Amino acid sequence: MGVAVYLDIILVPLSLFITIGYHVYLCHAIKNKPSRTTYGIDRLRRTAWGENLNQGEDKKAMLTVQSLRNTLMTTILTATITILVNLALAALTNNTYKASHLFNSEFFGSKSDKVFVLKYGSASFCLLFSFLCSSMAIGFLIDSNYLMNAYGEFLSGGYTQNILERGFTLALVGNRMLCVAVPLMLWMLGPFAAFLASLALVWVLREFDFVPQFPHSNKNNVSM
Repeated sequence: MGVAVYLDIILVPLSLFITIGYHVYLCHAIKNKPSRTTYGIDRLRRTAWGENLNQGEDKKAMLTVQSLRNTLMTTILTATITILVNLALAALTNNTYKASHLFNSEFFGSKSDKVFVLKYGSASFCLLFSFLCSSMAIGFLIDSNYLMNAYGEFLSGGYTQNILERGFTLALVGNRMLCVAVPLMLWMLGPFAAFLASLALVWVLREFDFVPQFPHSNKNNVSM
């Protein structure tokens, strides 16, 4: 039992440190070098798109709705998944607790009551926080959709762009909290599963978040 406790104490905080540290680095890159990240490039493009958008113009109303539709659908899907997974996690935790005597190997970590509560509580917190962020993102995106198609001088300037960026930012946070909850849910299969899931998650997210840097020779060939 002592080895199992040490595995939980060492591997689980290490997996959280890897995941949180990666996202801190991502936020730093978005703030200081946005052209290196896909979110930073998308934000710059949204800003340019918002500045060129004439609010209240009928020809661009349908374009605005279509542009935000995919993001709204993705955010709604994320919010739905978080609630369903949270409910399934509650049932799975109850069954796992009843069948904990079947996992006698120290590979699965500690099986004490406090650890079971911690496993379920941490994963459930991430899922509920993801649902909260996704729900707020849906509200901001719907508001920005109305603002972009509305008339009025008070709507000009950075207010509409501010609402739009809040919606996209909250949608990103909700999506990432769902990703962070995956290693915590796999913690029920043992600390090794949580640690390996964190490494795989960071590797996959890095492929999506950062723009690959091509050598200068390739850039010259492309420009020619």
